[in-house]
Amino acid sequence: GKGRPAVGSKRLPGKGHRASMFLLGLTGGIAMGKSTVAEMFKAKGIPVIDADKIVHNLYEGEETSALIEAAFPGACTLSPDSGKPLRVDRRKLGPLVVGDEAKMAQLNGIVHPLVARERTAMVHACEEQGASLVVIDVPLLFETKGESTVDATLVVTCSPEEQRRRVLERENMTEEKFEGIRKMQMSDEEKRRRATHVISTECSLQALEQEVANLVASLSS
Repeated sequence: GKGRPAVGSKRLPGKGHRASMFLLGLTGGIAMGKSTVAEMFKAKGIPVIDADKIVHNLYEGEETSALIEAAFPGACTLSPDSGKPLRVDRRKLGPLVVGDEAKMAQLNGIVHPLVARERTAMVHACEEQGASLVVIDVPLLFETKGESTVDATLVVTCSPEEQRRRVLERENMTEEKFEGIRKMQMSDEEKRRRATHVISTECSLQALEQEVANLVASLSS
């Protein structure tokens, strides 16, 4: 009926790399409601691997810091004793790469293999624990061709007007920043076209929870 989220489903062939575990790639543009949906999966006891959290943890480590400081001098906090990079400072790194496609590609070339390594270890751990469904939350899933590493994809969506309203309510967010982020992200229309499943978050939380429950049931059957 009216106001129900639009859920579309296309079947993807399984990847054949796991006997019993299903990997669902979760993505969506900024402020589309992806985090809310991720929390709903977690509430159902489904493991959610968060790519942003992996990046955050990598940025706190010396291995990644050394690689990024070598490529983008000045992007890291250095040890006062040894002068070695200790952690990546996003506030310093941002101005060095944002808006420059070549530099963003260079950064992604450093970070993505490290993220992939960590993610593989996490997926393996979920498999060891007997999980049958694992959600992988990746903001730039299609942009990084990550759909080839999962069994199906879920795009969380809302109207452009609702997206803009939600984004501009955020602290420290400006029209300019929003446009910069949008340029880095594939259009919502294109994401929806590529997705196996689509859920709209322009509905009540109760209706949204029901959509997530329906999807979990269909993937578990």
